[in-house]
Formats: sequence, C-alpha cells, structure tokens
Amino acid sequence: MDNYDQRPGEVRLPFDPAMTASDAAVAFIGKIRSPWKTRSECPRNIRQAREHDMPATLAIEEAWRPGLQGLEDHQHVIVLYWMQQSRRDLIIQRPRHRDEAVGVFALRSPARPNPIAIATVRILAIDQAAGLIRIDAIDCLDGTSLIDIKPWLDTVDQPPMVKD
Repeated sequence: MDNYDQRPGEVRLPFDPAMTASDAAVAFIGKIRSPWKTRSECPRNIRQAREHDMPATLAIEEAWRPGLQGLEDHQHVIVLYWMQQSRRDLIIQRPRHRDEAVGVFALRSPARPNPIAIATVRILAIDQAAGLIRIDAIDCLDGTSLIDIKPWLDTVDQPPMVKD
C-alpha cells in the first residue's frame, strides 16, 4: 500500500481486507480486454470511458460460455469486475474532485474493502462460441478480472422516479 498517496482527510483501516477476508470465494469468469494499459490513462468512470469512443471486449472462459445462451436478446448488460490494482484499506477518501473527505460507501471509487466495480454497458456483438462480447466502453485496465454479467432489465433495474 505504500505506493499510494494518502490525501488530507483520508483514513486507512488498521488492517488490509485482502489479508483478513475468509468468508467468500469469487470465481472469475473471464477477462476484460480494454484499450487502457495504465492507471493514468484509464478513465475514472464509465461516462468518461464512453467519451473516448473506444469499445472493449468481455472474454469469457470456455467453461462459462454456455451461460451466454439467450444474452443476444438483450441490448445492455451490467458488468461486475474486480479492480485488482486498487487499494483496499481506505475507509474515508478524498477524491480529487471533492473538497472534503467522505466514507467509501458514499463513493464509486475502486478503492474499497472489496474492489468490485460495476458498469452498465451496451452490447455491440456477441460470439458465444468464442466467448466474446463486444461492448461500447469500459473504465478498467486491460486484463481486469470479470466477476459476472447480468442483463439490464428495464422493469427491474430502472430506479423509481423521484416524487415531490
């Protein structure tokens, strides 16, 4: 963790969650092939990634490819991925774009106890046999581990409208 700067107002946990977690196991289903090779060039979020207009690919390992059956019926998917280069020990953070520090659960930052990221993306093409899903954009480094893919369902995933 020493190769990360700590900004004013940030608070580190007295332990590294990666070293104490023993209650779950994650089976990665593939890798994300993105245009981003370094953290400095990687967009900070999916909105910024879309501004670059650089598609990416979800490469599914062979054992999981049968699970793609029927996915062609959907235009969008929710992608869950493991931000393996992110630190896990910050409980209070101060992002560059904020004046004050806030708790990790009030942020979309990849630095969190479990560095799970989420993005809703548009499917451009699917090759089930090869296990390849071409998507419109992604905000992670090339080679990031893929946790899961879920179809976006308007009737389930659309947040309720705010009423006055």
